[in-house]
Amino acid sequence: MGKSQFEPRGQQMNRIEAVSDVVFGFALTLLVVSLQPPHTYSDLINVMSGFPAFALTFAVLMAMWARHYYFFRYYGLDDPATIVLNTLVLFYVYPLKFFVSVFLANVWLRPLIGGPMQIKDVPGGPGTLMVWGDQRGLVMIFGSGFAAIYLVFGAMYWHAYRMREELHLSAFEIAHTMTSIVSQILNFGVGLLLLLGAYLLQPNQGGHVAYVLFLVPAIWLWRWSRRSHDSL
Repeated sequence: MGKSQFEPRGQQMNRIEAVSDVVFGFALTLLVVSLQPPHTYSDLINVMSGFPAFALTFAVLMAMWARHYYFFRYYGLDDPATIVLNTLVLFYVYPLKFFVSVFLANVWLRPLIGGPMQIKDVPGGPGTLMVWGDQRGLVMIFGSGFAAIYLVFGAMYWHAYRMREELHLSAFEIAHTMTSIVSQILNFGVGLLLLLGAYLLQPNQGGHVAYVLFLVPAIWLWRWSRRSHDSL
């Protein structure tokens, strides 16, 4: 019976991971709008109203960091192809903050906690971050980036699969790698659905297609169930 667990090949952090951790850390730091503590109750309420968006963005970034971390722990690759693909992953990290913390916070989260929306019908005015007509462009930008990052993750796992003989992957590790490739392709498809849906809808209705993101947890659950199946 073959091994049912991954044998870590990246025992120590290499320079690729060190640079990547700096980028992820910087992105997480940017989530903090102000380092000053609130001075009044009103300031405190404003800070707390932004916490759900902060938590959601933090969770998404940490999920990407975890995917990145386990890839290098499992395969320990540091060849030129991995360096190029890893650079493409890091390129996407910063735009994620604006979409999640600004758009999702104001369209999904802020109304649930009774806060005022900062998306207006016309440009200008205090506290206006964007207008409703900007939804299509914002979702298309995010969908393009979302699709791109998971396409790159898929390419990284495909590269590891191609090197399965050099890495001496076991049958379980090969199956797990193939499952990872499929899950990245499925997430890539979610990004394409975001892009296509936003393009087909009216500019002020483009944000509705963001509900496609509910497919992502379903993909995570499928991948987790496949891992259990691969170990059999």
